[in-house]
Order: sequence, then C-alpha cells, then structure tokens
Amino acid sequence: MTVSRRIILGASAGSACAVLCPSGAAALEGDMTLGDASAPAQLVEYASLTCPHCAAFHAEVFPRIKAEYIDARRIGFTLREFPTPPMPVSFAMFQLARCGGANAETYFDRVGILFQEQRAVLSSGTGEGVRAALINIGARWGLSEDQVVAAMMDQEGVTRVTATVEDGHQRFDVHGTPALVLNDRLLEGPTSLTYAGLSATLNAALS
Repeated sequence: MTVSRRIILGASAGSACAVLCPSGAAALEGDMTLGDASAPAQLVEYASLTCPHCAAFHAEVFPRIKAEYIDARRIGFTLREFPTPPMPVSFAMFQLARCGGANAETYFDRVGILFQEQRAVLSSGTGEGVRAALINIGARWGLSEDQVVAAMMDQEGVTRVTATVEDGHQRFDVHGTPALVLNDRLLEGPTSLTYAGLSATLNAALS
C-alpha cells in the first residue's frame, strides 16, 4: 500500500525534530517506544492503521517479536505513524490511540486493537460511519466523545505525523507500509517481514 507526499488534510510537510538515542539511532518527537531504548538493536516500524499488510504483520509476526525481543528488553521497538489511504481515517485512528495522554504501553495496546478493528472501521464507507466507530471504540477505553473528536481534529497531531512521514521519505526512502528500519537501515527482501527472516536479522544484530 503506497502513500504520496501530500499527506493528511492537505497539511504542508514539516521538518522532524530529532534527538539522538543512546544507541545512536535518531528519535523523533512523539515517538512511542517499547523495550530497551539503549539496546544495541533498535527496530522502527513505519505503519498505517488502514493498511491491511500492517494489520497482518501485527497479527502474525509482531506478537512473537514482542514476546521474545521487546518484552525481554533485547531490543527497542518504535512505531512511526505513516498514514496510507484513506489518510484522514488512518490519522484519526492514530490520534485515538494517543488520546488522553496515553503512555507507550497503552498506545501499543490500543494500536493492536485498532488493527483488529480495521475492517469494521472502514466498512461503513462514510466519514460519519468512521467517526461513530471510533467514538464507540474510544468509549470502551473510557474516553468521552468530546475527547475522541478533539483528538481527531488536533492540528498538532497533523504537524507531528506529517514530519514523521517526511523524515521517513528523506532518510530511508519509505514509500509504503509496513516498512522496517533496523539501526537506521531499511530492511528489504521478501523475508524481512516474516518471523523467520526478521528474527534472524535481529539475532545477527545482537550477536
């Protein structure tokens, strides 16, 4: 699933605010990270909550990677928000995951649920249907309708995500999702998104 540089709601591209992680990998403002941010292997995923390939990766591969590498604090894992069509829906879903000042653990739990709900959210085919679906999901998390709507309309979020996408384009030539970057190197090849291929790559980086 590909994405153009003209991202959400016509927002103009911004420059990413980067800091240096202990591992040497550049972190962006708003990054959500699990595991050990100072580990020798830092894995970044560029993902979209409306991308079916991302949903499949998070259903079939990510749980094992999380259990064996992230929760064991052998690596650091960061998810970067990279909306794909319908981009406003993907952005709104990411904003819902962050709603209420969610910490990293809450954010990743919500992202997992939103991938599971992807088809249901998109099935209405209308903006009002998507809005209602996200409000209902937010209510399950104890979020009010006003909180959810405010998060979906947050212009600071637009600026953050636009900067993240622009950074992915410029530094790693990311143009589709899911895309994995290990220690500032884009992983390529047919097995890079499989458990066998990814675990072998991680083991090599940790050896």
